[in-house]
Amino acid sequence: MSWLFGINKGPKGEGTGVPPPLPPAQPGAEGGGDPGARDRPMPKDKWTNFDPTGLERAAKAARELEHSRHAKEALSLAQMQEQTLQLEQQSKLKEYEATVEQLKNEQIRVQAEERRKTLSEETRQHQARAQYQDKLARQRYEDQLKQQQLLNEENLRKQEESVQKQEAMRRATVEREMELRHKNEMLRVEAEARARAKADRENADIIREQIRLKAAEHRQTILESIRTAGTLFGEGFRAFVTDWDKVTATVAGLTLLAVGVYSAKNATTVAGRYIEARLGKPSLVRETSRISVLEALRHPIQVSRRLVSRPQDALEGVILSPSLEARVRDIAIATRNTKKNKSLYRNILMYGPPGTGKTLFAKKLALHSGMDYAIMTGGDVAPMGREGVTAMHKVFDWASTSRRGLLLFVDEADAFLRKRATEKISEDLRATLNAFLHRTGQHSSKFMLVLASNQPEQFDWAINDRIDEMVCFALPQREERERLVRMYFDKYVLKPATEGKQRLKVAQFDYGKKCSEVAQLTDGMSGREIAQLAVAWQAMAYASEDGVLTEAMMDTRVQDAVQQHQQKMQWLQVERPSSEASEVPCPRLLSS
Repeated sequence: MSWLFGINKGPKGEGTGVPPPLPPAQPGAEGGGDPGARDRPMPKDKWTNFDPTGLERAAKAARELEHSRHAKEALSLAQMQEQTLQLEQQSKLKEYEATVEQLKNEQIRVQAEERRKTLSEETRQHQARAQYQDKLARQRYEDQLKQQQLLNEENLRKQEESVQKQEAMRRATVEREMELRHKNEMLRVEAEARARAKADRENADIIREQIRLKAAEHRQTILESIRTAGTLFGEGFRAFVTDWDKVTATVAGLTLLAVGVYSAKNATTVAGRYIEARLGKPSLVRETSRISVLEALRHPIQVSRRLVSRPQDALEGVILSPSLEARVRDIAIATRNTKKNKSLYRNILMYGPPGTGKTLFAKKLALHSGMDYAIMTGGDVAPMGREGVTAMHKVFDWASTSRRGLLLFVDEADAFLRKRATEKISEDLRATLNAFLHRTGQHSSKFMLVLASNQPEQFDWAINDRIDEMVCFALPQREERERLVRMYFDKYVLKPATEGKQRLKVAQFDYGKKCSEVAQLTDGMSGREIAQLAVAWQAMAYASEDGVLTEAMMDTRVQDAVQQHQQKMQWLQVERPSSEASEVPCPRLLSS
């Protein structure tokens, strides 16, 4: 109804417009009008195509509404609509102002960002210019240093040339002086020789007469001395022969002198052997924990620590299978109780592949039992030849003098304890073997014999008869290899890296998982080969630039170790026949 009150709603979103003026009333319309308007002509360009019926209907509706009882409500409704439109227009105006303000803020932010970029670019250019200027200054300084160095080198070269010239002039002067001195000396010697020759020619008769007189006097003196000595010796011998008491005393004195010399010689030999057996280490013994007097004098602190040290666990640092570990622990307990009760020791044979812990367990067994140990190698016996028998007796004499008891460990025992029936063994080695069998024929409470061999089938039958117990040290299995890898990794890698005393670090990775993987890859390797692998890891870390051991470096060394082990096995198969290619298998231990 807004068109009834002249309200013109413009397009949506626009304000209220002014209503258009009403057109003049048509002739004959209600309400009359201007009488002259009927006669006035209408402009052709404006009202020619205009239809006034709409306006007439609007005017009629306005008149009806004016006389209607709802006119006030319609007017108030129109006013409210007008106010609503004005409020909407004001809201849109405020929105427009807010948009303008936001655009201004955005423009300020953009200007600030541009200014910041400009300042950053200026700063960067300033830094680049400063760096370039610093570079130019450094270059100028280096050029100055080079020029100064060249100048110094040139001055040094000139000084060296000057010194060389002066040295050459001095040398020439000295040579000239020596040449003149030599000429003068030669002239002087020549003049003296001429004068001496002239004097000799003039005094030749006098000189010959003096020589003849001296020779005659010397001959006469010698003849008189000979006569005097002969006379005295003859008279003395005659008096000694005629006096029987003097002859008897002389013979007795010579006899006593000979007896004293012979007795002193034999006593010295016996004392030397006793001292060597008590104090000295035999030549066949490579290593021993037995303390000698000389060692105590040289290293008193170390010797005192060894004396006050407590017995160690027999399996400390030794990783074996559970069944073998239980068996060797029983041997260690029995040996310790035998030592306490001063009973007879048992002889043990330890056989198996190399590097499986035989020597290490022998040392731990001696320390656990409170005994001394001595290690000898079978390969040292054969080169001794005829001296082997004496050396073997010295070893057992020395072992019998131990107060704490001695564990005599013979490594590579098959090198000289072979079968005597074969032709490969020499007479000297056979005699040494017989001496060994003689000294080990009965059990002893002074020493314990432990043999180690990779080929026990080559032993002489008499050696097998002297063995009380045989223990097989097999290659480590999966669980034992993992324990060995962890132990040696901790010993050779982690401890040096954590202590900080060495140039060694370890990268961040899962150590436990890596040790398990290494144990899986090292199938068939011995404990010594795993220890060598850990040492190789340490060496690779030392050889790196930063001293850091990474997981990739460990994998590389593991691959190399596996390839080397496979190559060794191929060599072993080529060296031995097919029947001897494998080691003596270990029997299965019965579980209790």
